[in-house]
Amino acid sequence: MSGPVEANPWAALRRFTSARIALGRAGSGLPTAPLLAFERAHAQARDAVHQPLDADALHAALKTRALASIDVHSAAPDRDHYLRRPDLGRRLNEASVRVLCDAVSDAVCNEAAAPADVVFVIADGLSARAAAAHALPVLDAALPRLDGWQVGPVVVARQARVALGDEIGERLRARYVVMLIGERPGLSSPDSLGLYLTAAPRVGRTDAERNCISNVRPEGLGYEAAAAKLCYLLTRSRALGMTGIGLKDDSDDARGHADATATAASAPLSAPRERSR
Repeated sequence: MSGPVEANPWAALRRFTSARIALGRAGSGLPTAPLLAFERAHAQARDAVHQPLDADALHAALKTRALASIDVHSAAPDRDHYLRRPDLGRRLNEASVRVLCDAVSDAVCNEAAAPADVVFVIADGLSARAAAAHALPVLDAALPRLDGWQVGPVVVARQARVALGDEIGERLRARYVVMLIGERPGLSSPDSLGLYLTAAPRVGRTDAERNCISNVRPEGLGYEAAAAKLCYLLTRSRALGMTGIGLKDDSDDARGHADATATAASAPLSAPRERSR
């Protein structure tokens, strides 16, 4: 006699994806195990949205890396306002504006300080868990690749939307801003980090004027791969003078071409054939 759970013939494909496929069937519903797993994933996604960002821990970790940091907050005073009023998450509150103005004034007084080429912003977004877990490893992988770039202080932003980076970058007079921000949680990825790159940041920039690298996490796009893509886009953007729809991520094609060229250059030359007589 067969059991109450009817297996799905595609079950063997589940090892290739984290998507919920081939879960089987118990009568007209799901078996107990996949149903509980779904409810657990849904709870994790909800928790990720509401979990606060531990800004103090981030500042401490940045200090151990000898990286200067600045703490800012959006105009959304709490999580409830942040979720209900996305516009508030796109602008700084008055206290943060003063903090950034003071930072710029200090830099101007220091004659040796040059304007920042790029400012990195670590932001909670819709998943503080993602920012806490993945932002620093991405920075660790990216900064050594930016030899010759003037990197400004790392900004830690709470209750932040992507566009908050535009005002931060503008007030710090940075040539580029990179937002490392928690993405909207999915049922298989409550801790996915997004990287948003914008040239000449200023209030009013649109999404068409920035580039995004998404799903950065060990189960998605790894830290080294994300850092390589980001630094490739920064380098290409400096040559083109823009980000957004005019800047294409063809880093995979470029790497493939470089690998093929290196292979061809290192291959031994074959001896010339003798002509048939």
